[in-house]
Amino acid sequence: MIKITFPDGSVREYEKGVTGIEIANSISPRLAQEVLAASVDGETWDLTRPIGHDASVRLLKWEDEEGKHAYWHSSAHLMAEALQILYPGIKFGIGPAIENGFYYDVDPGEGVSIKESDFPAIEKKMMELIAAREDIVRKSISKTDAVSMFSDRDENYKVELINELEDGTITTYTQGSFTDLCRGPHLPNTSYIKAVKILSAAGAYWRGDEKRPQLTRLYGITFPKKKMLDEYLVMLEEAKKRDHRKIGKDLQLFHFSQTVGSGLPLWLPKGTQLRLRLEDFLKKIQREFDYEQVITPHIGHKQLYVTSGHYAKYGKDSFQPIKTPEEGEEFLLKPMNCPHHCEIYKAFPRSYKDLPLRLAEFGTVYRYEQSGELHGLTRVRGFTQDDAHIFCTPDQVKDEFLKVMDIIFIIFNALDFANFEAQISLRDPDDKEKYIGSDENWEKAERAIIEACEEKGLKTKVELGEAAFYGPKLDFMVKDALGRRWQLGTIQVDYNLPERFELEYTGADNQKHRPVMIHRAPFGSMERFVAVLIEHTAGKFPLWLTPTQVVVLPVSEKFNDYAFDVVKELKKFDIRAEVDDRNEKVGRKIRDNELKRIPYLLIVGEKEVENEEVSVRKQGGEDKGSVKLSTFAEEISREVEEMMNRGN
Repeated sequence: MIKITFPDGSVREYEKGVTGIEIANSISPRLAQEVLAASVDGETWDLTRPIGHDASVRLLKWEDEEGKHAYWHSSAHLMAEALQILYPGIKFGIGPAIENGFYYDVDPGEGVSIKESDFPAIEKKMMELIAAREDIVRKSISKTDAVSMFSDRDENYKVELINELEDGTITTYTQGSFTDLCRGPHLPNTSYIKAVKILSAAGAYWRGDEKRPQLTRLYGITFPKKKMLDEYLVMLEEAKKRDHRKIGKDLQLFHFSQTVGSGLPLWLPKGTQLRLRLEDFLKKIQREFDYEQVITPHIGHKQLYVTSGHYAKYGKDSFQPIKTPEEGEEFLLKPMNCPHHCEIYKAFPRSYKDLPLRLAEFGTVYRYEQSGELHGLTRVRGFTQDDAHIFCTPDQVKDEFLKVMDIIFIIFNALDFANFEAQISLRDPDDKEKYIGSDENWEKAERAIIEACEEKGLKTKVELGEAAFYGPKLDFMVKDALGRRWQLGTIQVDYNLPERFELEYTGADNQKHRPVMIHRAPFGSMERFVAVLIEHTAGKFPLWLTPTQVVVLPVSEKFNDYAFDVVKELKKFDIRAEVDDRNEKVGRKIRDNELKRIPYLLIVGEKEVENEEVSVRKQGGEDKGSVKLSTFAEEISREVEEMMNRGN
């Protein structure tokens, strides 16, 4: 017999070799119908995998991320099986579960393409395989046998992956006639999947290398109920309407030019206004928290990033070195701001009395992203981070971490990001080559983050292997108006860069000590944050932030002078206003400016001129009637002030 411990602390005994589905059935037949996978001592297992030792077990359902992952991973295999039947000779790359659904990279063969018109046939075949209730069977084989099996099937992509694995046991999963190299976990059989949809097809280079073959990446999604799929497809349609690329063009916020270069956004006047307002908002908060603003160059000597470790970790993702014509020195476009800030710290001797030292910069950095990975403002090659680095003593780490959390909460409140989760990203203890620094420093840094979150009473989830290479971090995952998750805001504790740059301060004991470094970016990158904000608000920005708050609409040309006088008066209250003096009917002007998401429209005619009033129409069609111009200006100023102070 073995002892199984459940999340509530209760313990039950089962025969050795019991499976997750058997445990679920012993608790409740209804639970057995809902459970998708099992967490055994923190590792996600198939429900049919025997448990041979005392273990802590959590049964995973659709509501659990691990449950969804197993469901969508199995769905990727289901799609691959359908493709294998429909496209004889097709070869398979990788097919993982992703945040919303799954994809599979496939090579359908020379001269063969998979188009959107083919999706219904693929979906139909998937539904047939679901109805067949095929068991999904896990098997362990040797590396030699795995190479032999996939070589016989001419699966060269799989063979390449297997050859890179360490010698030892390899797992495969089989359903029907389809077998895949896979660690799992998977559903017990195909019947668990109820509703399927192939979403799109795109090109993807094998292993992300532009010099390797281009495969077809098929995206799909599945659900345990058709109603859930229908709701998701409605959400996707709404997401298309909210696409920041479309709205950004409509509102004239930013532009991309192939002449300038892919992934390098050009901020237009209205977009620049919006972005600068966000920057000014954060700068004001930073002044209240005693940050000092700095500016660093857009390039740095290659050795700077060698010292920091960024070159070793991210050199291949950086723009290649720029060599000086005569001296032959090598410089890089700046991939990160933190090494520059370390050098600012080193500019003068530091005492414990100088700490904490908080350096902030809206610093533009550059990363080489492959053209296929670029996507509007969310994935670019040049972006500006709202970066800051806090240098402090070990005793100050937790307090400083808590203060940064306060800043992030102020920003989220002011911008109505009320729905968010906090994720503690730790290193993977089994993959130490991925990280730099001693175990002792990592343990101290991880403990500081965990204690700060506990002190705030912040509910968190822990993700192993998601830490930065130099330290653990706390990431904030925000859900937008459509329920999509975005990573916004990050705080990282770093004992390692101070070591690498030999940073010091003189302590009260008159001895030299190493400071601790906290990396902090509440927005993350200005580009990505603006993209998320556009899609969250559908372009209807908070009044304090929107580039144009008011448009004045004269009902005819003879009232244009009064309209411009209104704008002049509003500017005295720091209200951003424009006149729409086109020779159009007022109804057309209203429709056009509604489409531009203008918060307030002021209609002026003879009556308004006589009474020094404006007729107020709020975004969405709400008619608020006529009011004195001064009254309107005071109300708007008050509304803006209340919005901006909501987070404090």
